[in-house]
Amino acid sequence: MTDGFPAPVAVANAPLAATVTRVAELANKLGRARNQVFDLRRLSEASGVPADVIKTLLDGRPAGEPDLQARFLQRLDLLRRTRVKPNGRRYTQQEIADGAGMSRQQAGALINGDRRPTMEHCDAIQRFFGVHAGFLTAHDADALTDALQRTEQQLLQDFAGRERQPVPAETASAGDPLARLLQNHGVRGIAWRAAQLPSDKHRDKVTEWLDMLLESVKPNES
Repeated sequence: MTDGFPAPVAVANAPLAATVTRVAELANKLGRARNQVFDLRRLSEASGVPADVIKTLLDGRPAGEPDLQARFLQRLDLLRRTRVKPNGRRYTQQEIADGAGMSRQQAGALINGDRRPTMEHCDAIQRFFGVHAGFLTAHDADALTDALQRTEQQLLQDFAGRERQPVPAETASAGDPLARLLQNHGVRGIAWRAAQLPSDKHRDKVTEWLDMLLESVKPNES
């Protein structure tokens, strides 16, 4: 554990480890409590991964991996329990069938595990419940990483919503590329844009470019 947040998970799961680290650092900067940011129940509902598996993954331990059908049934059951009708009742098999464009028999066979789902079945059910693509099929670590990346985006939005840092007057020259960058985007805006890039490799490129820019505008030593 570090500063009340989970330590990076096993290196074998590098994307998850990197995401956990970034989220923990942002949460610390914003003064958010660990149980708020890494709430197991919320992450389970967002990812479809059971809370006990999430805890195991965050602790850096292997959690095993169910096969595709077991994963599908597990997450479909979670959807039916957590994405309910306005009156609080679960959707019936007939309502799921109608919403997903399949027969009641097809829906019943999928829900009861009597038929293996196709990608078309998964896509239709995901659309019906209003969840993102891959919710029913992604591997546990990938699904958790995706949920944490959405948490990271929200934290970055909150961070960017704070009062923008003023650009020092002495660097506000229109000819100063660093000043123009800060004026156009702000420090938090730059961080927000970088976080939207699809991979750590792309974010590393932004860091490399910023380092080069800072080096190029460094005042000459007398």
